[in-house]
Amino acid sequence: MKRAKLKLTGLLLLVSIAGIVNAQEADQINVVTSAVPFLRISPDARSGGMGDVGVATTPDASSGFWNLAKTPFNTSQAGICLTYTPWLKDLGLNDVNLITAGGYYKLDEMQAVTASIRYFNLGNIQFTDFLGNELGSFRPREFSIDAGYSRKLSSKLGIGIALRYINSRLASGDPNNSGTSYKPGSSVAGDLSLFHTGVKDNGEGLNYGIALTNLGSKIAYTNDASQKDYIPANLGLGVAYTKVMDEANKLTFALDVHKLLVPTPPVATGVEETDQANLEKYRTQGVVSSWFKSFGDAPGGFKEELREFQISAGAEYWYNNQFALRGGYFYEHPTKGNRKYFSLGAGLKYNNFGLNFSYLLPSGNGTNRNPLSNTLRFSLVFDFDGTAGSTTTPTTTK
Repeated sequence: MKRAKLKLTGLLLLVSIAGIVNAQEADQINVVTSAVPFLRISPDARSGGMGDVGVATTPDASSGFWNLAKTPFNTSQAGICLTYTPWLKDLGLNDVNLITAGGYYKLDEMQAVTASIRYFNLGNIQFTDFLGNELGSFRPREFSIDAGYSRKLSSKLGIGIALRYINSRLASGDPNNSGTSYKPGSSVAGDLSLFHTGVKDNGEGLNYGIALTNLGSKIAYTNDASQKDYIPANLGLGVAYTKVMDEANKLTFALDVHKLLVPTPPVATGVEETDQANLEKYRTQGVVSSWFKSFGDAPGGFKEELREFQISAGAEYWYNNQFALRGGYFYEHPTKGNRKYFSLGAGLKYNNFGLNFSYLLPSGNGTNRNPLSNTLRFSLVFDFDGTAGSTTTPTTTK
């Protein structure tokens, strides 16, 4: 029973993606939330070791998860990656995890196609009534399937577009005899991305990218149309600079800034009629209009809007293109979720195989405990023409 409660707690933490923290009275907690937040978990160990940066880093087999427009700049003809991420491992749960797989194939030097899948397994949850009587068990699970196409517009600029199907099965029927019947939720979304590389033939230079991800319909878990939830549409901006010190040593610094394109929830006023009207207005916004309104709907004005930006910073050092060390930091404002953590990572490449590892240093406490604290994630990368994708460098004209 204790383990079941831990799993249910983990599920609620995942759905909210928010920690409860002590804040000054003037800084009211108002977290922007969405359904299917598993789409926001870092899907590969390389980026996970760099504080979850990936919009403008050098392309690899995981590029489709971060910025599809990077894919045609891979030096390899094709590549695949497989990542395993334990979830809530620090709480002793062994059957909750995220598995991702992705790959690409270059049709020619100008264009590429990609495909990927994410599968989030929440283990087994035992439902009980208020007296503790067992009502049955259920295995929540979520997944998404992607297909994408990307193309170079020039030797330095590329664009990408992807289509995604999302399925979320968190409950079935009426497990708590509450009178509400639950069903699997589904949604269709798309990604649009741009990538520019200034990297020279020696591997040194500046990259930047823009990625609009999860632009799609709301998702519903009941037949009540008024209870549909937003999916985590996101704007990502990234920049990365690589410095080549000599033939054996190079160092990359990267910075990502992310903003959820999801409406900010209304703040409770204590007046029932006003709160109900505000909540209805929040839930009934059109999907497209909500993306634009998300830049100016925070109750606290521009100051609060700035707090909704998340920042990731990371570094990657490679020795002789065989051994890598990584580090990074992720920051989210205390009133908007309070996720703050350092991460470490390492990489190993041999011929056409690559292994990446990442570790999230313990952060948070109590309900704000990061689900990935003390968790080791790993990725296997395979390149079809002998150059492991985790360190590919785009070749451009000087």
